[in-house]
Amino acid sequence: MPKISSADYRSLATFRYEIRKFLAFSERAAREAGIEPQQHQLLLAVRGLPKGTRPTIGAVAERLCVEHHTTVALVDKLESRGLVLRERGLQDRREVLLRLTVEGKAMLRRLSTLHQQQLRVAAPAMLAALQTVAAVGADEPAAAAGAAATSAPRAE
Repeated sequence: MPKISSADYRSLATFRYEIRKFLAFSERAAREAGIEPQQHQLLLAVRGLPKGTRPTIGAVAERLCVEHHTTVALVDKLESRGLVLRERGLQDRREVLLRLTVEGKAMLRRLSTLHQQQLRVAAPAMLAALQTVAAVGADEPAAAAGAAATSAPRAE
């Protein structure tokens, strides 16, 4: 197990702090817009799915890193607010697809604009913290591979 120095712990803590500051901002922004943070995340996940990914409950659950039933509950709340619709798939009628309503798109646009503005402010500190964490031990795998190669017996 590699040794972790005090500087390593500080860089990890700083990185986590920068992420947490942004997440705290995001949570406040969602609540001020009248929705819960996970509801905002669902709207963003539906709108921002990778190209070619169908907006199913399962795909969105994966993107949110939550269970299927949790996503269903979030969709229920957003659907009752008029921000999301469930639609049956055209090819497979058993498939349930999610679509943002006009109101859902407008709310997501407002929140995304705020998030982009905040990221412009927060990005330098976040990137610096990430670079510091990424630099810690960057040479260790190469050094370990080199040490293994020099200590391994040679076939002659």
